[in-house]
Amino acid sequence: METIKLPLIALRDLVIFPHMVTHFDCGRSISVNAVETAELHDSKVFLVAQIDPSLLDIKIDDIYKIGTVATIKQILKLPGGIVRVLVEGTDRAELLSLHEKEEYFEAEIKVYPEDLDDENTNKDIEAALRLAEEDIYSYSKLDEKLIPGLLESAVDMSTPGRLVDTAAGYANLKTEDNQKILETINIYDRLVKFHEIMQNEIEVLSIEKNIDKKVKSKMNKLQREYYLKEQLKVIHKELGDDEEDEETIARYKRLISEKKLPEEVKNKAIREVKKLGNTNSASPEYTVGVNYLDWIIDLPWLERKNTIINLKNARKTLDRDHYGLKSVKERILEFIAAKKLSGKNSRSPILCLVGPPGVGKTSIARSVSSALNRDFVRMSLGGITDEAEIRGHRRTYIGALPGKIISLIKKAGANDPVFLLDEIDKIGNSFRGDPASALLEVLDPEQNSSFTDNYLELPFDLSNVFFIATANTIATIPRPLLDRMEVIRLEGYTPNEKFNIGKKYLIDKQTKENGLNKDQIKISDKALSDIIDYYTRESGVRSLEKAIAKIMRKAALEIVEDGTEKISISSRNLHDYLGEKKYLIDEIGKNDEIGMVNGLAWTEVGGTTLSIEATIMDGQGKITLTGSLGDVMKESAIAGISYIATNGEKYDVDPNFRKNKDIHIHVPEGAVPKDGPSAGITITTAVLSALTKRKVRRDIAMTGEITLRGKVLPIGGLKEKLLAAERFGVKKVLIPFENKRDLLNIEDDAIKNLEIIPIKDMEEVAEIALGDKDDN
Repeated sequence: METIKLPLIALRDLVIFPHMVTHFDCGRSISVNAVETAELHDSKVFLVAQIDPSLLDIKIDDIYKIGTVATIKQILKLPGGIVRVLVEGTDRAELLSLHEKEEYFEAEIKVYPEDLDDENTNKDIEAALRLAEEDIYSYSKLDEKLIPGLLESAVDMSTPGRLVDTAAGYANLKTEDNQKILETINIYDRLVKFHEIMQNEIEVLSIEKNIDKKVKSKMNKLQREYYLKEQLKVIHKELGDDEEDEETIARYKRLISEKKLPEEVKNKAIREVKKLGNTNSASPEYTVGVNYLDWIIDLPWLERKNTIINLKNARKTLDRDHYGLKSVKERILEFIAAKKLSGKNSRSPILCLVGPPGVGKTSIARSVSSALNRDFVRMSLGGITDEAEIRGHRRTYIGALPGKIISLIKKAGANDPVFLLDEIDKIGNSFRGDPASALLEVLDPEQNSSFTDNYLELPFDLSNVFFIATANTIATIPRPLLDRMEVIRLEGYTPNEKFNIGKKYLIDKQTKENGLNKDQIKISDKALSDIIDYYTRESGVRSLEKAIAKIMRKAALEIVEDGTEKISISSRNLHDYLGEKKYLIDEIGKNDEIGMVNGLAWTEVGGTTLSIEATIMDGQGKITLTGSLGDVMKESAIAGISYIATNGEKYDVDPNFRKNKDIHIHVPEGAVPKDGPSAGITITTAVLSALTKRKVRRDIAMTGEITLRGKVLPIGGLKEKLLAAERFGVKKVLIPFENKRDLLNIEDDAIKNLEIIPIKDMEEVAEIALGDKDDN
């Protein structure tokens, strides 16, 4: 027996026999490379089936040991890197070893050529051959998947071995059965194995055919019954005895008369009932009409929650559920008080709560519904790009339904719920329409009293709904939509507010959610403060809650596994539950440096510090700005450099630096886009430091827009920026003088560790932030 080496291709759910011509597709690179390698040599490959067809990466134990040597006849390259290969099997072969080349597998195989001389000399073989021929004839009659006569014409009957191989290749046998036949080398044994497998397949096909015959007979009977029933319905209709349909029509008439409906809606419903009475119950239009009437009857057109407004209870509910958030609570209480005085005539406000993640925007809406004793429904707008999600589809579409606005009003069961439009800043648009524009009617108090859904085609009064929208930023909200809402900003929590929220709400909540009680675990105040300072750095309290939940889970494991009765969490053992500290309070640089300044920035997730670096090199006056800076920030840098050039004598700067020096300004975290004018004085200070070789004080941070004359203009997001400065260990903050009034709205405890200096111009900034040149 011959031993050779050939490229190997592992086949999934396919066994190829000798003398069989077929094709298969190669998608794996290792198989494609094997085909290309064989094409370059003698077009010979070794084909073997995988034991588990779901595997992508194979080893020698993942494939069968017996396969087929084949000759590649044709190669066709398909889109997507797939190669279709036409092959002809030649001989059986056994896999001896598998070698992984750089781009394909090479198999060392032992070939088993067919012994043609002795095939017809044995009477046992002749008897088994007759049985195999009978099996092929019976199988071809039963298997309806085969083209009639295909199997008999395709089978090679020149020798018993070829008959079995070609018949097995064309029959719809399982991969395991085909492999058993391929692995049987002896001709007689192969005929017996083929007969055994075919007898089993013939028996299964016979059972399948009997079952199919019974089912078809039953279906024909059902079709006949359906036809007769339809005839009977026509007869009943002619006799005026169509009881079932009449009962349906009568039920809808009764429901419409009993339900309180606006006049226009009632008239439309009556017309639909009449139309339904003239429609055949077997037609699709009948089902559409029934669904439409169900929606009309189920919707709360005039139903409201009859609640007695109690301002004290509402205030108590809001204070119980949320700590702080004074401006939000006051605005909601103002609405409740106005509603109490004006009764049903007052319009519900449309609020938009804007703030970083984790500050409680969504939970406030739930608290409002609880305070007003109204139903609460929530619609997430993030990623919605189809206008039909808001307005619904017209009834002409198959499977049409109302939009989510009407669907959620139906779910509420009243026409005055608290309706949360979550993540309104993340709404999108596409070729399906602009959902933001569809919301214009919903959120306009002048129009939403007659909101018309495409499915209903009837005006629904949304003026009693208390709409609350949430967003992380107003920058991506379309201006017409934003104009219809009253924006209330939720700023980041101060450390003291986080401490109180954690102590009063989060610890108790996570204790219950993890199956613990107050007697089993205690977190000290110092430990809670350390979690806030060293393990979380955020504007909200979402990460704080996750950290507390992690402590509770580890405590639960300790109680169950070790039988501990009580666990106390202190600052000393906190690292056992949360690991080493993630953040350090003093994140600013350790030394004063030339050309490096701490700036302050506002982001959608709160405030943060922003290091700005500047360096000066000999050159020709080129200015390089890096760090994914926006156009506004670049313009601020140019304005600052122009200010320095104009006032060069004042700062002892070479007036020709823009001709013989190159300036490079960089803001680290270059992958994060940055923009806005508030970094103007920070960039100017960095460049001035680099030009004068004066070091910048490391414990100072600053924010403010600069003009060409060096005036410092006001900025936004002051509270978030100051909280970020406090978190990062800054001692002194320079802010625009006109922002001084904003300090009145910030709690003293939040910024007690900061020395805040209002400044009017760049001279003051340089005097405070830059040291003397002689000291550097």
